[in-house]
Amino acid sequence: MQWIIFMLLLFISSVEMLTQNRWKKQASAGLLENCTGCILCSEDNGCITCHHRLFLLIWRDGIRQFGMCVHTCPPGYFGVRGLEVNRCTKCRSPSCESCFSRDFCMKCKDKFYLYKGQCFRQCPPGTAAQTGTRECQETCEPGPWSEWSACTHESRTCGCKWGVETRVREVPEAAREEGAACPAQKESRRCRMKKHCPGGEHRVG
Repeated sequence: MQWIIFMLLLFISSVEMLTQNRWKKQASAGLLENCTGCILCSEDNGCITCHHRLFLLIWRDGIRQFGMCVHTCPPGYFGVRGLEVNRCTKCRSPSCESCFSRDFCMKCKDKFYLYKGQCFRQCPPGTAAQTGTRECQETCEPGPWSEWSACTHESRTCGCKWGVETRVREVPEAAREEGAACPAQKESRRCRMKKHCPGGEHRVG
């Protein structure tokens, strides 16, 4: 009788052990899927520490947060390398797609323009929107136009019916150094010349 009871207890213990092992394997498999690249990992919160070449990215959903290890930080984040852990830190501006630091944007999301590390829906006064680069470029106010030059054709001031005359205006040195978008600095237009050159041919230059 005791022998039968002993065998029954042994059988029940074996079933419990098999059940626990199967549950542990399932839990470990699910945990490994969420802990790729982790050194330390929590079943509830994902990665806590990553391998030294990876960045720890923390996703927040309400009061719950979940960590994962990534090679590069996603849009809206920038990587910060530290002694103990490398982290993906979120850009402060929601209109920023990629940033150099928390407050300095390098690329804005669609419908926004970049100017001095900030994103704008419309470029600030004194700047012009560049649709190709999605940036705001500073504009400049050039000086006054000069007088129109003499009417010439192939460096001659006479001998033809039509020629060209030009005028120019100066651009401030500061604007030139900053690469500001300046309006036209030189203009040309057609002009009527003298057909005959009295006393010989006149040349310019």
